[in-house]
Amino acid sequence: MCSAFTNSIQITMENQYRKTFADLMVGKKIVYVHGFMSSGATHTAKILQEYMPESTVIAPDLPIHPEEAMSLLRQIQADEQPDLFIGTSMGGMYTEMLYGTDRICVNPAFHMGTTISESNMLGKQVFQNPRKDGVQEIIVTKALQKEYKEITEQCFSAITEEEKSRVYGLFGDADPIVHTFDLFHEHYSQAIHFHGEHRLVEKAIFHFIMPVIRWIDDKQEGRERKTVLIDWSTLSDNYPKPKSSLFKAYEMLLNHYNVYFVAPAPTNNPTAMIEVQKWIKEVFSAPAWNHVLFANEPQLLLGDYLISTNKNDGFMGTTLQFGSDEFKTWEELIIYFERLGGQ
Repeated sequence: MCSAFTNSIQITMENQYRKTFADLMVGKKIVYVHGFMSSGATHTAKILQEYMPESTVIAPDLPIHPEEAMSLLRQIQADEQPDLFIGTSMGGMYTEMLYGTDRICVNPAFHMGTTISESNMLGKQVFQNPRKDGVQEIIVTKALQKEYKEITEQCFSAITEEEKSRVYGLFGDADPIVHTFDLFHEHYSQAIHFHGEHRLVEKAIFHFIMPVIRWIDDKQEGRERKTVLIDWSTLSDNYPKPKSSLFKAYEMLLNHYNVYFVAPAPTNNPTAMIEVQKWIKEVFSAPAWNHVLFANEPQLLLGDYLISTNKNDGFMGTTLQFGSDEFKTWEELIIYFERLGGQ
């Protein structure tokens, strides 16, 4: 196995997700904005720092009063000049308003006033993580709830065309608390569902947040990765379930390439394209967002590698024929790309 390819992802036996993306956000600052009744000591901030050891993750304790919290975040934005804000829940709501910086809003609580009452957050509440000021509990009053309602009315107030390209919204498809996908999508096109609930667990960070951070890092650096096109015919068995080792290969490729799926566009059966989108979204979730191409002649597409069950004569890059003696399964393709070392 090529060391140049594998050294960027170091795996420990204790946790299958405990990996290091040493080439991601190198020398950059990331501000993590926590949710309601949490703190900068949240496990999410620690995971982000472990995943990106060459970056600096700043995770402040937010004041409980929303205007004070926004003032602190804007001061950090001015003083630290971060390259990326990542906010979850209440923090995602705040993050939307930090215009001028690239941002990821995860399950953003744009209706905090309503969320507080619907989630039984009024009255005495205990912080989920320790805070630097030593405060462990507070009383959430109707007056404080009103403050949150008023701050959320300031969301989406300074959106420009440039801002629309700087913000991603990620929404857990099983979130029982916050349902703001449609509201976000009214203002920003980069609205993405991922497989998860409201709380951001490590599995979701690894599979769905890190690929989006990679998109942002690539854009900031003007980095052009080689493109791998994966033909629809290689993905599923007869049932149709994902082929063995498909997901393993996909995540490996994501670390080094732009990966797109290619499917036919039958003129007489347009609903087939909808079914393709649904299947790919269900299997691959957030990383496959806007990465499906419909083409009846895939050999005409521009790309560096095309993985297909057909020979596709005329493709300008390298065709890897899935199911052939050389590439009978995805395991053989994994070995092939490992030997390439990301080239």
